[in-house]
Amino acid sequence: MKKKKLVSETRKYLVQTVAQAKKITFDWLAEVDLSNPISLGLPEIDDRYHIWRVPLRNKKTGIKIGEVVINAFSTAMIMQKTTKPELLEVRLLEKDENKLKRNQKKPIEYPISPLRNTIAQGDSVALLDDMPNASIDLVFTSPPYFNARPEYSEYEEYEHYLFKMRQVIKRVHRVLNEGRFFVINVSPVLLRRASRNESSRRIAVPFDLHRIFIEEGFDFIDDIIWVKPEGAGWATGRGRRFAADRNPLQYKAVPVTEYVLVYRKRSEILIDWFIRNHPDRGIIKDSKIKDNYEKTNIWRIHPKTNSKHPAAFPHELARKVIEYYSFKNDVIFDPFAGSGTAGAAAANTGRRFVLFEINPNYIDLMRESVHSWLGIAAEEILWINCAPAEPKQPALLDLSHKKEKREKL
Repeated sequence: MKKKKLVSETRKYLVQTVAQAKKITFDWLAEVDLSNPISLGLPEIDDRYHIWRVPLRNKKTGIKIGEVVINAFSTAMIMQKTTKPELLEVRLLEKDENKLKRNQKKPIEYPISPLRNTIAQGDSVALLDDMPNASIDLVFTSPPYFNARPEYSEYEEYEHYLFKMRQVIKRVHRVLNEGRFFVINVSPVLLRRASRNESSRRIAVPFDLHRIFIEEGFDFIDDIIWVKPEGAGWATGRGRRFAADRNPLQYKAVPVTEYVLVYRKRSEILIDWFIRNHPDRGIIKDSKIKDNYEKTNIWRIHPKTNSKHPAAFPHELARKVIEYYSFKNDVIFDPFAGSGTAGAAAANTGRRFVLFEINPNYIDLMRESVHSWLGIAAEEILWINCAPAEPKQPALLDLSHKKEKREKL
């Protein structure tokens, strides 16, 4: 049987084999004194451009740090496409340099936020732009459901919803202290069918948000499952068809859970650092969790019903999250405050709060109930753009982080 010719042979390349490409690369590495710390990956021929690409790897870590590009016709290296020796050296030393920089860092001062109890009306993205860097200690929020209740959603397309959430998450990363937590209560949503000829759809919102969190500089810590009483899920109508007919393929589980996803702002600071370096040892002692804490990631909490808000989460859920992921006197932030449950739980547990809400009706609801949050009077709260009757407030806080806009010529 006649042996099939290689593409390199058919095109009459001078560099026809992997071994030849490696030999040329090794000779060049020896010339630039980099043959010892660098190993080669598998060379590949790119016959569209008549070149060989030879990957260069850090011999210690196996990480790719560059490549050599060889003219297949002439055996000459194409230097403008080959990674420069100086850059290879930098990448080889990058790990050691980063380690040296970490060791040379100045001692970190424990951050104490200057923010006072604040309630602001407006779009979270715009309000976040007015907040100072590293001024929040914990974020706990339950964002609007995507079209679960049409009267409660402002998003026509799911992509618009995810884009909005990314804008908020990205900005929260700036205002959240290094190494602190972002906890979000979220669940898949059911889009009911428009007619009997269509199928309903269930959108896995938590998994799409997870990707955004990771891409925006957060580390995943925990997935807590909030379990509601069994009867709570039947309101969605999911599972009723199967309960009536019991036909295979029609089975759908009745949803009685939601996720409480815990993320931490990516940091080299260990959790223990915050406990060891807090300037007020009394706060550390007073913030200790009592014996009856949740020992697993399954939390059984009865949902709160509030006719004035279509999706209020229970005070108990907010209290647990705040106690487990913050110290007393920390600032708790909810960018989608709704009726203010996170603020009430923060006040009840000796924390400060910053609440953003776009709906003026819920602002009024918070104004009515804020006096019950540990006796806090409405005038003790910093209200931002909350009602025409209130005197106009200054901007939220220091805006020095904003770049000055250039005047148009």
